[in-house]
Amino acid sequence: MQRLVVLVAPLALAACAATPPPDGIARAGLNDRVYVDGPHVTPVAVLEDSRCPMNARCVWAGRVRISARIDLGSRSETREIATDAPIQVADGQLALVEVQPELMAGEQPSEERPYRFGFTFAGGL
Repeated sequence: MQRLVVLVAPLALAACAATPPPDGIARAGLNDRVYVDGPHVTPVAVLEDSRCPMNARCVWAGRVRISARIDLGSRSETREIATDAPIQVADGQLALVEVQPELMAGEQPSEERPYRFGFTFAGGL
């Protein structure tokens, strides 16, 4: 019986890892790898966060740019992706569609409220 559990547990975990989220947005923190309906994406650095604070009125909403490692089966590449421009990956479009936390004026992400990024992929590999 113990051998059966040892054999079945990795299969169950693998099935969970490849299951897309119900809203279609795959979320990850910095240095967390996430499956995005085709590629695996790992956000590695925040290059720019010029979003308008949630308690301010702005002419421009701003954007977030990050550096992310994108794994496509046997190859891996590091690319820049921003909230205002999806990028071409293989035969689809990878988009950074969500960035948390929403910040107040002068506030920075912290250990209590770390960055979380939401990605979608339209296309196929």
